[in-house]
Amino acid sequence: MDLSREYENGAFIAGADGFAPHWARMAAEFRASLGSRAHLDLSYGPDARHRFDLFFPEDVPRGLLVFVHGGYWLAFGREGWSHLALGAICRGWAVAIPSYTLAPAARIGQITQEIAQSVRAAGALVDGPIVVTGHSAGGHLAARMGCGDLDFPRVSRVVPISALADLGPLMHTQMNQHLKIDASEAIMESPARKALRAGCNAHVWVGGQERPAFLWQARTLSEAWNCKWTVASGRHHFDVIDELADPSSALIEVCLGGL
Repeated sequence: MDLSREYENGAFIAGADGFAPHWARMAAEFRASLGSRAHLDLSYGPDARHRFDLFFPEDVPRGLLVFVHGGYWLAFGREGWSHLALGAICRGWAVAIPSYTLAPAARIGQITQEIAQSVRAAGALVDGPIVVTGHSAGGHLAARMGCGDLDFPRVSRVVPISALADLGPLMHTQMNQHLKIDASEAIMESPARKALRAGCNAHVWVGGQERPAFLWQARTLSEAWNCKWTVASGRHHFDVIDELADPSSALIEVCLGGL
């Protein structure tokens, strides 16, 4: 069975082609507005995409929020999402946004390790608790930072947004020609098939107007981890992340509240 249609997003969102250029403009304007508080193109490894941008609030940071971008592990980079740091910065947090090697140049297991390296590198520059969030494939990677097989005592919370939590269905999509997920990797790299690490809490977020497959993925992860999940009314796969730019939003409260 080909499940490709179940994981298509743009085909079901009006004006889908305009989102990426809009995000890029917003991100560039945000970086320019921060001036010296935007530390760009920092290294966490030897390769060209082993880079992250780090954005600082006006005062000493209360902690670090890491945002991991999506694109089915096949597309995009850190530069298109800078504006999503605004909400956390306004609440006194530093924000790191990493790039990572894209498939098919890297398998998903390698990408997981790269994000782990980026979190460690950014965490070395900012004191306090670490929260990791991310969107879609980035939601998968954010969730992986909360799994018990990774040693991250400072990561106190993960907030996967529209995450791909069980990779098994993706084996039956056309994109797997590039991702090359096999049965072993589906087990090893699916957060929903792993335990949430002791001492780390989680909250799963998903848009109410998402494809049914993404609602299923979100519920599957919340049930596997016995954690809260929120279905954001009226939000689809592309605008579900907008609230990260709003310091008073429910999503930012879920990420940073109580820390």
